[in-house]
Amino acid sequence: MNMTGSRDLTAPQHPLEDIILRLEQGGALLPDSPENVMEVVGILKSYGHVLDAYWRNLIYISEQQFLVLFPFFKYFNGEVSFQKLLKHWWHDRINYEFSEYCMKAMLYHGGGKLDAYLDTPEFVDRAQQAIAAKLRGNPLMQGVSKAFPNFLLEQVRQLAYYSALGQFWRVMSPMFLTLSDRYDRGEIHSIPDVVAHVLNGLVEAADKPITYAVTIEDQTYDIIPKSAGLTFLMDTAVPYVEAVFFRSFPFMGTVSYNAQACQIPADIERFSYGALYADPLPVGGAGIPPTLLMQDMRHFLPDYLHKFYQRSLRGEEDIRVHICATFQKSMFCVTTAAMLGLMPYPLNTTDPDQQKKNHAYLEAWMDRFVTSRLPSVQTCEVQ
Repeated sequence: MNMTGSRDLTAPQHPLEDIILRLEQGGALLPDSPENVMEVVGILKSYGHVLDAYWRNLIYISEQQFLVLFPFFKYFNGEVSFQKLLKHWWHDRINYEFSEYCMKAMLYHGGGKLDAYLDTPEFVDRAQQAIAAKLRGNPLMQGVSKAFPNFLLEQVRQLAYYSALGQFWRVMSPMFLTLSDRYDRGEIHSIPDVVAHVLNGLVEAADKPITYAVTIEDQTYDIIPKSAGLTFLMDTAVPYVEAVFFRSFPFMGTVSYNAQACQIPADIERFSYGALYADPLPVGGAGIPPTLLMQDMRHFLPDYLHKFYQRSLRGEEDIRVHICATFQKSMFCVTTAAMLGLMPYPLNTTDPDQQKKNHAYLEAWMDRFVTSRLPSVQTCEVQ
């Protein structure tokens, strides 16, 4: 209100109105600064290396561990050795459990045509053909499948998500590594440059088909054929953002799963446990899945980012916390690219009606960001 008591039309109408205005002016969710650019590019370089390992393992499991009910060596990618087993037991390895955590979040929350396709008669028919081929000569499992007809079918649905997420990360990994290469060459100077790089990558791969096939006794079974019409952007990227960035799962050990305790929303639409909401401070504690990712990224930090963390008050002692905070910054950049790519009208439109609809679209996103870490990263500095 101004001095005359009338409404001040210049006052922010949304708690995050300043961020909306920044986006409309070509900015990003994350403020632009040399330090933010360095952090985001550095952590995405590390993340790109981790995703390269993740996607290869997910694809291996979906294709080579098809309906192996006790896949003891699924994280070995077909290369089992005593030395590798010792490293596995010593946890001197990539934590593939986190990639499965993300896969299960996508399976649980669904979304896109992939989720819809896995409930179609076509999928059931194709999956049953592959199941029958896999069980040929195995009367015990044939009996189990007959007694519980949906058991193996649900396993195939899950394996389809293994493959889909692997295909999604197979695109994102080189995208992030190329971003780092461009930064090293002096081609990336700002956060909008980072967003533009990711957005261009998403647009370029938008119509890339998502398919899934397995080979059993030299015969190939197309479980998700190209004719299903599944594509990279709308059927993996968008559901991934929704399931992993926003919703995810409550972290075990931090809240009670007892229904009588009422600590978890009854409506999964209200889940807000994703990467954009997680408090970095618990990272490193038992039962916090992102700890696995932060540990993996620690092995691939570029020197300039590692030295940046070492200048903090605690140095190496809480490096996973710093990695988590930086990772959240980078994911807000990726989310910005997704938001801009899905805007109803071009950002630079001069049509007042289109501008109004774009503004309403951004406000809807901001409604979800109010309780996220977005307000914190506006001024977050390494301590």
